[in-house]
Amino acid sequence: MTCPACCLAYSNPCADPVLTSLVVPADLTGMQHALAQARLAWQAGEVPVGAVVLDAGGQIVGAGFNQTISCNDPTGHAEIVALRQAAQRQANYRLPGLTLYVTLEPCVMCIGAMLHARLERIVFGAHDPKTGACGSVLRVHENPVLNHHATVVGGVMADECAGLLQQFFRERRELARQRRLRLREQSDVVPQGTP
Repeated sequence: MTCPACCLAYSNPCADPVLTSLVVPADLTGMQHALAQARLAWQAGEVPVGAVVLDAGGQIVGAGFNQTISCNDPTGHAEIVALRQAAQRQANYRLPGLTLYVTLEPCVMCIGAMLHARLERIVFGAHDPKTGACGSVLRVHENPVLNHHATVVGGVMADECAGLLQQFFRERRELARQRRLRLREQSDVVPQGTP
């Protein structure tokens, strides 16, 4: 079931009941950690998406936020950064039994990396109606041909996750508008002595 148009702008009014029925109390704590990472992304001038990888005891073994702009890296998504850190800490490229929390529905690249890492669970906040690969646009994790499947839970703290993204882009649009106004004002000012 594809998330309909009412999910635009990262909102989540029509959360897929299959994805939200598997929420456990620890998911709120995990998502709060991911939101803290998303705020770090914002401070760094990146789109505010954050991710953490937790072990079965709730300990963070990997954390990351978007770093695509600052690192000039198209793979610098929060999930990939967190997976890399977790793999280093675990001294293993496989991460069985672990859960990844991310504030925005993963894209195809990220869900692919998560499945290769053999994560047990993937929990995301806001749906992404443009590139979401866990139900909004595609359902990669459910492809029966793949040799690993993870439990995916969506819509956890979706309003807070979506709100952070919406606020970030609203601020960016306002800054761009102010720049355009300043440029227009500067071009309207004719220096004295100019014919």
